[in-house]
Amino acid sequence: MENYKLQDVLELFALPFNDLIFKSAAIHRENHNPNQVQVSSLLSIKTGSCPEDCKYCPQSAHYNSGLEKEPFMDLQEVVKYAKKAKEGGASRFCMGAAWRNLNDRDLDKVCNMIKEVNKLGLESCVTLGMISGTQAEKLKDAGLDYYNHNIDSSEEFYKTIITTRKFEDRLNTLKNIEDAKINICSGGIVGMGEVREDRAKMLLTLASLPNPPKSVPINMLVKTNNSPLGEVENIDYFEFIRTIAVARILMPTSSVRLSAGRSEMNEQMQSLCFLSGANSIFYGEKLLTTENPEMEEDRELFKKLGIEAV
Repeated sequence: MENYKLQDVLELFALPFNDLIFKSAAIHRENHNPNQVQVSSLLSIKTGSCPEDCKYCPQSAHYNSGLEKEPFMDLQEVVKYAKKAKEGGASRFCMGAAWRNLNDRDLDKVCNMIKEVNKLGLESCVTLGMISGTQAEKLKDAGLDYYNHNIDSSEEFYKTIITTRKFEDRLNTLKNIEDAKINICSGGIVGMGEVREDRAKMLLTLASLPNPPKSVPINMLVKTNNSPLGEVENIDYFEFIRTIAVARILMPTSSVRLSAGRSEMNEQMQSLCFLSGANSIFYGEKLLTTENPEMEEDRELFKKLGIEAV
């Protein structure tokens, strides 16, 4: 990676739109097949009542979002969803639990899920909150391919949306994942009321890790009932596309995932994101607890664009 400074990243954001997209698309083509998109499926294996106070999250116990709490899924139920995901064309199966951190009492159950997902020929990914180095090693031994742990935003803005966990805690968990030689999946959320400099700092933090994340999900805030961010002003769609493009430039070899918020994007906006360097999506009806375009809609869009799902 080039030795980017914050000013360099802000200058990328400020480029004329066509120039920025041309630059990011060229870098994308140098490092990836521009007509292939990696497809993942995401399942909430434990829903609701999370003790964290993340202002964007309907699963937080601090807010009355109307989300129904669901217990930790059993193994066979998870396998059923994984098989369905594979049949739908997903190559990676991600499992998320609404926990502040992974408890040792649940570790063996999660490891068994990872093993069963891998047996199906799918890549495995989990997002379970903070994990220790020892837990990361056990997840690696179980065959885990990816661990998702987003940094969410810049360190400065982070303090305004989460008070139950520090930004440094996020980075420590990423270090534990890195030390265990598990692929890192880490990105953030835009449209929470942050400014462009926050988006630039978030991407610069990710790109400056010892090894930039293999997968970088860029989420657009999905507003939910009674959440503190329910009335925040929507992000300009061109600014969102710029964020995708800058992520591609800063992290040329990473997969940039067009993640939450796709249900709010029309086909033309998604297409511009793919042109700008996004080459990964979540397939399926839901993204943990928020709507996601149906599989058939994605297939139709890919067909129109000549994109192959991998």
